Amino acid sequence: MSLDKELGVTAVKSSSASAEEGALTESYYIDPALQRKYVREVDFKILPVIAVMYFCSAMDRSNISNAFSDGMTKDLNFEGQEYSLLLLLFYIPAGIFDLPFNILTKKYGAKWVLPSLMISWGVLTMITAACKNFAGTLVVRLLIATAESGFFSGCVFYMTLFYTRVELAFRIALFVTASVLAAAFTGLLAYAVFQIESTALHGAATVAISLFAYWWLPSTPSTCRWFSPEIKEVARLRHLKNGSNQVDSKFSWKECKERIMTWQWWVYFCISFTYPLPWTTASLFLTQIIGRFGFHTVKTNLWTVAPNCVGAVAVLCIAYSSDHFRERSYHLCFVLSLSLVGLIILATVDGYEHKAVSYFACFLLCCGAYCPSFLVHSYHNNNNLSESSRAFDSGVFVGLSNLASITASATFRTEYAPNYTPTIIATCVSAFICFCLTFFLGTWQKLENKRRNKEQGVELRAEDVDTNQLVNGTADPRWRYFT
Repeated sequence: MSLDKELGVTAVKSSSASAEEGALTESYYIDPALQRKYVREVDFKILPVIAVMYFCSAMDRSNISNAFSDGMTKDLNFEGQEYSLLLLLFYIPAGIFDLPFNILTKKYGAKWVLPSLMISWGVLTMITAACKNFAGTLVVRLLIATAESGFFSGCVFYMTLFYTRVELAFRIALFVTASVLAAAFTGLLAYAVFQIESTALHGAATVAISLFAYWWLPSTPSTCRWFSPEIKEVARLRHLKNGSNQVDSKFSWKECKERIMTWQWWVYFCISFTYPLPWTTASLFLTQIIGRFGFHTVKTNLWTVAPNCVGAVAVLCIAYSSDHFRERSYHLCFVLSLSLVGLIILATVDGYEHKAVSYFACFLLCCGAYCPSFLVHSYHNNNNLSESSRAFDSGVFVGLSNLASITASATFRTEYAPNYTPTIIATCVSAFICFCLTFFLGTWQKLENKRRNKEQGVELRAEDVDTNQLVNGTADPRWRYFT
């Protein structure tokens, strides 16, 4: 009996490959019970570790906002725009080093790269407690930014190795939710820290978790020591069916260059540069926005918890809906609309006089701002079958989102306090541009799918053709966009 038969996997020869290839391809049937077993193992053994790691990343990155609300700038003798400069410069190394670190993740494996980055920023976060002035704080924050730069893009690429296209958004959303909860619990932790007047707590757990991740995480499904041979084979065939046209391939610059030459790549490029401003506003500046209500420090931090928790629930609901309906672009437009409504209310309503309305706007902002991240990176990865160019794209697009956050940091100036109206207007403009680009791209792709179906006299969806058969990508007549 063949290995495939023993594993409950059936390989069926098909002559449906493109005419240019002129070769037979294989289509696979995989036992659903084995698939469910594999997904459960990844969901319960790998995804929670990644979520906790990303929680630490977000916690260590965003605690600067709570420190600001407790008078950090006065304690460290900041002058003028030095706090805004501290936030702005953080995103430069965070954007520049995303791509190099993600290529390292592809070449050497997430098992080694992600925990190494984590232990670096964890140690640096603990060192922050020893900073006595602006210069020292700036140096440490830049080093933290460098260490954290490749982490999110590395996590996104790592997830594409384990999950199919129809599973990806919800799984990315799960560890994005960890980031959202970090924003909430940073407020609670800040409350505790302010009570005991200690700043050396952040970072210690990060180091401990990174050491565990070195031991626990596999680089790929094929190298996972606690996957049985049958589960490893199921993982490989799942990706050939609905993920990649090759599995465990070496990094190829040629595939990256081919991807860049498509016009759609540049639309994803622009989307990645415009979606992050609402996220940055919600994750870093929600404390300052709620500070407009006139509360004292402790109450201001506690009031950030509820919008972030509701935002976390929204992330999971939108992600589930997006995967369930196999749809990305219009879901992205919907959440961008929520952000826009919340931002417009915040820009036009006096927070001190109308606390309830302004606080409701904070909920809308958080519900809309935290969702684009996983939708955008699921969207472009779903329409890319090359592991090499997925690693490249994730590095470039996440790096761009970090560089775009400079805009929010640059416009969140102290002289605009307490309303920060110019900042909120700039964020609105960015979200609107992203909405228009996404609506255009999604509509074009949906119409292109309909055109191909009409010409060929079939009703194909993106998941109806095994991805290992789409050797020519979008040029293959059976290609359908995952919209």
